[in-house]
Amino acid sequence: METTVNGEPRVLATDSALALIGEIKRDHPDILFHQSGGCCDGSSPMCYPANEFMIGDSDVRLGEIGGVPVYISASQFEAWKHTQLIIDVVPGRGGMFSLDNGREKRFLTRSRLFGGGGACAVPDVKVRAV
Repeated sequence: METTVNGEPRVLATDSALALIGEIKRDHPDILFHQSGGCCDGSSPMCYPANEFMIGDSDVRLGEIGGVPVYISASQFEAWKHTQLIIDVVPGRGGMFSLDNGREKRFLTRSRLFGGGGACAVPDVKVRAV
């Protein structure tokens, strides 16, 4: 699976997200993201120690942010394949098992359609692929 669509990365991170990733990596050097599909933690991007989360055969690797791989389930990918995911940070508590929990800020997924389509509100932040 390509990690870009027409040269655009499938997943990006804001500077705030990259800073929180750096903070988490100081405590847990080897981590990964899995885009949650709902249930208890809604649709939050969940951050786990890489050795504590089993990637399934049907999980799709979207790319990397801050040197950290980002995955999504195949069923979620089918619903989101036309969108670029932008991992951001907002105040609040992270998902119950996510490594952002307890830091008083949490990861949030924003999105925009590939090909110049509309975007969910993204505050005035620089967004970059890394």
